[in-house]
Amino acid sequence: MKQYVSVTAIFDEDGNLLPINIVWEDGRKFPIDKVTDVRYAASLKAGGAGIRYTCQIGGKERYLFLEDQRWFVDAKQPLK
Repeated sequence: MKQYVSVTAIFDEDGNLLPINIVWEDGRKFPIDKVTDVRYAASLKAGGAGIRYTCQIGGKERYLFLEDQRWFVDAKQPLK
């Protein structure tokens, strides 16, 4: 299931859009420690497709998707 989230992102000096934190629906913020991969991909769990950011959050790998100007994560993949 898709869980749409708010994301704070920046453009780097090369013009790449990089997320720096995720704001969950209850207001909790999760800083993104590192983005390890960016590619167009489908979300096999949540459905849909977009630019998939492979992120390190709290020492764990998570996928964050940008689809049609909206960010989402797989809600079955809880952030802690």
